[in-house]
Amino acid sequence: MNAAIKQGMTKQARMWDRIISSPLQRCADVAQTLGQQYSLPVQLDARFKEMHFGRWEGRTASELMATDEKALTQFWNDPVKNTPPEAEPLLAFQQRVLSAWTDLLRDWQGEHILLITHGGVIRILLCHVQQHPIKQLMDIEVKHAALKQLRIEHSDAAANTQRRSASLDD
Repeated sequence: MNAAIKQGMTKQARMWDRIISSPLQRCADVAQTLGQQYSLPVQLDARFKEMHFGRWEGRTASELMATDEKALTQFWNDPVKNTPPEAEPLLAFQQRVLSAWTDLLRDWQGEHILLITHGGVIRILLCHVQQHPIKQLMDIEVKHAALKQLRIEHSDAAANTQRRSASLDD
């Protein structure tokens, strides 16, 4: 298990009420391990999977720079207009992730959730809560196995309003 995650769990394990994870193996395995270790329920949600990159799936950026430099550069410069070949369009990916996020906030309001997911999903969520345009997605750095904390405060829950505030801690 990654040291950053283990350190974060040691500090915060008692804070979390449940784990929600992408079902892809690299996330689901960590979620199941942590769920068992800390007796937390684990729920897998396919909407938190990484963007599907079509013909680029499973290839590194350096491999793509050698074979498809122009398309990769265009994607990095404007991912909304430059979808990788046979890939999930960025706006469809955003819609999928934000649908899952909306359901998470509604279904688990008042609970502390550990969301185990991928870099692209984290970037979508950070763009959303920080109110950045989606075209700035690639400007957000998310390191491998990073632990980000989003605090969502629901206000006026008794009146069932949808006003929320968000803050981000690394």
